[in-house]
Amino acid sequence: MLGPIVKIDPATLPRRHNIHWLGSKDYRELPTYMAGWDVGLMPFAMNESTRFISPTKTPEYLAAGLPVISTPIRDVERQYGDTGMVRIKSTAEGFVSAAEKALAPEGGSDWRDRADRFLQTVSWDRTWSSMNDLIEQAAQPAAKSAKMATAPLATMPAASVPA
Repeated sequence: MLGPIVKIDPATLPRRHNIHWLGSKDYRELPTYMAGWDVGLMPFAMNESTRFISPTKTPEYLAAGLPVISTPIRDVERQYGDTGMVRIKSTAEGFVSAAEKALAPEGGSDWRDRADRFLQTVSWDRTWSSMNDLIEQAAQPAAKSAKMATAPLATMPAASVPA
């Protein structure tokens, strides 16, 4: 398993002869690791820390051609699980069953075609552009309000002040 172990007690992690907790790795090393994998696992703990995450590893695993199995993280379910690109499971038994199906010869590759089509529509550049457009739209009303607040007031006749 790659990645940091945070907000959980490492002593609670499963220990088996075929499970290795390797910690964080340099991003450049990931393709070498993924080349030896059959399945991309995302067994996130279900807690407040993971409630609103949107793991970037999901599209990375899909781009590597790996079948992906994840715990029910909201963004993974909505964007990838509901379309069948990622198998969503909440138990160890569910992960095992999903992995067996993903590795079976009759497991099919239609998910891979869907994933490839989807991945063609997303990129960091597109995300940045979409966010920039939203920020500019939100800033326009604020800019108009600021402009109105700093506009010079109409010239008014001076009031007579008794001496």
